[in-house]
Amino acid sequence: MLREALRRLPPKLRRETACLFSPAPSARLLASGSSPETWKEKPTSIEARWKDAANTVIIGGGCVGVSLAYHLAKAGMKDVVLLEKSELTAGSTWHAAGLTTYFHPGINLKKIHHYSIKLYEKLEEETGQAVGFHQPGSIRIASTPTRVDELKYQMSRAGWHPTEQYLIGPERVQELFPLLNMEKVLAGLYNPGDGHIDPYLLTMALAAGARKYGALLNYPVEVTNLKSRSDGTWEVETPHGIIRASRVVNTAGFWAREIGKMIGLHHPLVPVHHQYVVTTTIPEVKALKREVPVLRDLEGSYYLRQERDGFLFGPYENEEKMKLQESWVEHGVPRGFGKELFESDLDRIMDHIEAAMEMVPVLKQAEIINVVAGPITYSPDILPMVGPHQSVRNYWVAIGFGYGIIHAGGIGKYLSDWILNGEPPFDLIELDPNRYGKWTTTQFTAAKARESYGFNNIVGYPKEERFAGRPTERVSGLYENLKAKCSMGFHAGWEQPHWFYKPGDDIGYKPGFRRTNWFEPVGREYKQVMEKVGVIDLTPFGKFSIRGRDSVRLLDRLFANVVPKVGFTNISHMLTPRGRVYAELTVSHVKEGEFLLVTGSGSELHDLRWIEEEAVRGQYKTEITNVTEELGVLGVAGPYARKVLQKLTTEDLSDAAFSFLLSRSLKISGIPVTAIRISYTGELGWELYHRREDSASLYSAIMEAGQEEGIDNFGTYALNAMRLEKAFRAWGAEMNCDTNPLEAGLKYFIKLNKPADFIGKQALKQFIEKGLQRQLVYLTLETDNVDPEGNESVWYNKKVIGNTTSGSYSYSIHQSLAFAYVPMELSRVGQKLEVELLGKNYPAIVVQEPLVMTEPTRARLQKKGGSAKG
Repeated sequence: MLREALRRLPPKLRRETACLFSPAPSARLLASGSSPETWKEKPTSIEARWKDAANTVIIGGGCVGVSLAYHLAKAGMKDVVLLEKSELTAGSTWHAAGLTTYFHPGINLKKIHHYSIKLYEKLEEETGQAVGFHQPGSIRIASTPTRVDELKYQMSRAGWHPTEQYLIGPERVQELFPLLNMEKVLAGLYNPGDGHIDPYLLTMALAAGARKYGALLNYPVEVTNLKSRSDGTWEVETPHGIIRASRVVNTAGFWAREIGKMIGLHHPLVPVHHQYVVTTTIPEVKALKREVPVLRDLEGSYYLRQERDGFLFGPYENEEKMKLQESWVEHGVPRGFGKELFESDLDRIMDHIEAAMEMVPVLKQAEIINVVAGPITYSPDILPMVGPHQSVRNYWVAIGFGYGIIHAGGIGKYLSDWILNGEPPFDLIELDPNRYGKWTTTQFTAAKARESYGFNNIVGYPKEERFAGRPTERVSGLYENLKAKCSMGFHAGWEQPHWFYKPGDDIGYKPGFRRTNWFEPVGREYKQVMEKVGVIDLTPFGKFSIRGRDSVRLLDRLFANVVPKVGFTNISHMLTPRGRVYAELTVSHVKEGEFLLVTGSGSELHDLRWIEEEAVRGQYKTEITNVTEELGVLGVAGPYARKVLQKLTTEDLSDAAFSFLLSRSLKISGIPVTAIRISYTGELGWELYHRREDSASLYSAIMEAGQEEGIDNFGTYALNAMRLEKAFRAWGAEMNCDTNPLEAGLKYFIKLNKPADFIGKQALKQFIEKGLQRQLVYLTLETDNVDPEGNESVWYNKKVIGNTTSGSYSYSIHQSLAFAYVPMELSRVGQKLEVELLGKNYPAIVVQEPLVMTEPTRARLQKKGGSAKG
């Protein structure tokens, strides 16, 4: 019945939905038969409660914005004002399907999901407002062997989190969801606390709580303009007057682009059409004794949940069939759009409906009562943008939520804590709005949004690459030369070689949960650098120039290490006030009062914002310039690196004249470069910073000069293997805003005795006084054809006691390597542990680091007559 009904329904349904849903406060309430008038809330009286000044003005009254108002007010902030141009929940919140889940394929967002669900469980008791929260659990269905591996992969990353999650077999799946066709079901990932909530009621409960704690929610009030003042405050212009605000937070949903344009920012967002179908009562569903779990059929790419005695199910079409609201991108959101829907297009989702009917056969006899086709907002990578924006003082965002209901509670708390405490409460860099830049064009955003929507349920492999919208304008001078010779990776808009091809190789991007086609070629590149000499394109590094009268004082305040002398480089860390590792950079003092700072590609604007804000806060007289786009970088490393480069310069490159961590301006083949004696490989090497337009010429000269030495390319996969053998830490893995530098083993770089009161200094003293609770350790593993990636569970005595941070295969000892955080009592060398990989616990042992000594250490020991074996 459903199949036939669907095929004949669209023309009539298009006419009906346009009028049926426009005035409704909640798509779910309407589908359930509740009266819209029951829930319609009267707008706040603008005249009676208007304020001309506020600490924080939140623009947008969806569930995310209201959650932030609730959390800020509850934490004690005075003068929190929320402005909504229409009414609360207008936009995407009111018609959302309301799914809630503890699960997330990433690591950090699990914390957001966990907090949201725990908040929603107690919100009705706190506010007196019903929220319509159901927690029947959820099951992700694996119907192929690859999907089973994917579930095992996710299980290995879940054990060290507080959330219940189980890998269950077909029998248990059927017990939980007896209406399934079990022919294809191989396994399921079960989260008992998952479910769904009414988005409208949730928002109203958060609003009630926000008012209870003193926040002012004003609507309908349209923000017509934003003006930044020289002191960092804002003037928020509305038809009712101007509000002076200490900060502004953009939570405007699919209107967020318009708010950004007011201050010259281009937020990379695209409205996407999403549809879901609501059925009538199904006798078999009505006969169930309990609500069935939310179902996510990964191969069918849809979700399905019980809605009263029927079902609600929503698919994610592939990128060829899905639809963007491109006119909004070009011309803006139509004025007055608030609680309207799009015309449905069931032909677009028919393949998924067929898959749902095959998996849940009772759907074939169902009738549909509603099709909801509404706008949701996507960022290029499907993740929201949350936090302060670089280059604009006191402008924050919480935008781009494709799954705003499950994120709302946790993001409200996360942002509130950050605003009040001056630093993020935990690492969430994947949501940093500054991960995008000027290279993120409208065309790129649209292409990636199509891809991301269509890939909602794609297999989540390690080392995943997605290719839509590539390349951007961010290509180095080597790109045209190298693109056909290697497998490229995407790094903050840049293309960078991961590994290189040779005749006979199985080439191309072929992901897997086990060792795949790159494994042997990466070993070849490892050998190349360890025994000869290799060249790597490092252009994606973030690069900043800092100069001026107060440059030394600024860096002394920012970094826990000492400021290097002129002509030298060091590794330095910026800490938060709580003593967490906000960033790791190399700092080179290129000339008196002038510095070159280098960070990872993904941290470029993240780090720059922190530096700029401290410069303003401390009124330092400095000039800070982002030179990332201007400078190319080549790394040359290996035992013959000096021999090759010496052919191209008159500068003495001997160890006596150009020692480790020295930086110097010179010419290579007539091309001006800033050469730094450093290499993340841990081998003899230099990083050569030069004008980006000179990259191709410099590369050609080096490759030609190194023919006798057997020079060749290497990529980032080999680089990672070598840095792990040298026990080099990586920011974002071994250290981040969740870790302090002492537990991360960075004590060498932390100078507590330097006179400057660097940020985080007092917190570190407290860590030392109280003692550490955990420690980063270095592990070797006995595995087969699978290697650790990071974030896997570490076991001891049948309990999860920690987690890995990164890992790789060691081509030196032919074993797997990993860093991991474990309790202090389990951190001694020789301690036996286990690491969970793809459903199996592999033996691991804590070993002395490093596995392979760095070249400078080997050279120093040789001079002293000691052993240089590593």
